[in-house]
Amino acid sequence: MCEDKVLLNDWHPVARIEDVSADAPHPARLLGTDLVIWRSGDGIRVWHDRCAHRGVKLSLGKVCENHLVCAYHGWEYGADGVCERYPAHENQKPSPRARATTYAVQERHGLVWVCLGTPDADISPFPEVDGGTHRLYFGGTYAVDTSAQRAVENFLDVSHFPFVHSGYLGAEPHTEIKDYDVTVTEDGLAVTNVQVWQPKPTNTLDVDGADVGYEYYVCRPLTARLVKDVGLKNKDGAAATEAIVLAMTPVEPEKAIAWVLLASNHDEPYSDGDVRDFTDLIIGQDLRIVESQRPKSLPLTIGAELHLPSDKTAVEYRRWLGGLGVTFGTLSE
Repeated sequence: MCEDKVLLNDWHPVARIEDVSADAPHPARLLGTDLVIWRSGDGIRVWHDRCAHRGVKLSLGKVCENHLVCAYHGWEYGADGVCERYPAHENQKPSPRARATTYAVQERHGLVWVCLGTPDADISPFPEVDGGTHRLYFGGTYAVDTSAQRAVENFLDVSHFPFVHSGYLGAEPHTEIKDYDVTVTEDGLAVTNVQVWQPKPTNTLDVDGADVGYEYYVCRPLTARLVKDVGLKNKDGAAATEAIVLAMTPVEPEKAIAWVLLASNHDEPYSDGDVRDFTDLIIGQDLRIVESQRPKSLPLTIGAELHLPSDKTAVEYRRWLGGLGVTFGTLSE
């Protein structure tokens, strides 16, 4: 069992809402714990994927009349996790111990979010979507063979754009990173005044090469949001902006799942498939790099790796994680 109380008490995405059907349970894994996700009449449930009888995975079973039925001996669990029926002993009242371990669940931004402990804060905000000013796209889900923290740090890094994403997010000789600001508050990290030259600031507005403004916000240890001002106007005359949320699910200390959400106030002609194709391209370029990093767990000791002024965000992110006490997926020495 994971002993990282910071991550245990945080919210993590484990499925798309639309992928949880009323017919069959859906397995997942979070912080080294197997989960079963299923839909009852009034919502989605997430439990420890273990029957109280013989420890069989409940995700092997079926959903029947708002009950989750174990595949081994047919034990039937109600939406509250309590076993209501032993098929082998129809007249026996199930023991109070015959119950599943249930977890706190929220459905937001098209995803199912779970907390294995006691939530100490809300899910990270997505103001562009919550305020109704931007259209929400689902960018995709990606298995990542490294720690969630390595992936978040890569998301916050802009100096790799000309090399890893050449022709898309950057290009040589535009490699210089000007100074920018990093502020650490009780709400997390705010990275502002980032300027990046990009060959094509956006796929839907016809401009060749421009300086683009970036801002990053890290309100939770494994969830980060990027706000991109492309320096142009949308069809309504407002500033054309995009926002991307990267939410990392820590499966194991050095294995994770990336969930990408994108919001835009100028990409109306584009479909979810168009956005997914572009996200597949960019994430595919990143995976080759981040999965090669050693160690896979993120070192929190600042002197463990070399840093440049352009790495200011990475340094503050590591210090912040260390101050919070995050241990799952990190190295302290």
